[in-house]
Amino acid sequence: MRTWQVERRKRTRHLIELGGLVVKAGIIELTNDNRAAIYGALLWIAAKLQSDEGERARNLWTAKGTQAFDAERREEGMGRCAASP
Repeated sequence: MRTWQVERRKRTRHLIELGGLVVKAGIIELTNDNRAAIYGALLWIAAKLQSDEGERARNLWTAKGTQAFDAERREEGMGRCAASP
């Protein structure tokens, strides 16, 4: 496989994963799949991160995301345990 193909696949996977986060967070349903609203929210996030409150916002959002990922892992683990005989 050529280098450009490998890089293209990496980029595609990265974009799919980012889109999955939008879905996972419930943004699609909350905005009625309004692309302008979603894009506007992302622009607001970018502006917030560039502001003097950026580091604080990043830390808060990282903590919240980490908690959500951890809770999801615990739920998945419980599901596997419950399914085990």
